[in-house]
Amino acid sequence: MSADPTTLHALVRRLNPGDLDRVIEIELSAYPYPWTRGIFEDCLRVGYDCWGLQLGPDLVGYSIQTQAAGENHLLNLCIAPGHQGQGLGKIMLDHAIRLARMQHCFCIFLEVRPSNPAGIRLYQRNGFEIVGERPGYYRSDEGRENALVMKLDLADP
Repeated sequence: MSADPTTLHALVRRLNPGDLDRVIEIELSAYPYPWTRGIFEDCLRVGYDCWGLQLGPDLVGYSIQTQAAGENHLLNLCIAPGHQGQGLGKIMLDHAIRLARMQHCFCIFLEVRPSNPAGIRLYQRNGFEIVGERPGYYRSDEGRENALVMKLDLADP
């Protein structure tokens, strides 16, 4: 049974360098080929939009996105495995969409593994459509895995 995310007292807040130990812990537990600490440090350093999902005293998820020329790119959205399936990914995705609208972006792009059906469902349920594929984009146990490119057009709310 999933918890109701509206009763969880979830708070979306900016990430800071002090969060990186926990971010890396989540990343390592969620992905077989995780981002490195250096990638997260670079995202913070160059000013990407780096947000964390605080659930009570615990950081349980994060998202990283950037924007340029009216387009937003959702680079990473992750919820700690023990907290998945509770609607927390939707909270982070809704925040990412609101942020892109506030930045006057006309669309959001993201890449997702075809082997991630839960992620694909989350994005499709929120209006994203598959618009392409990037061959050999991700490392995998079999060598490389393609990425599905998904896009959400942002009409005026």
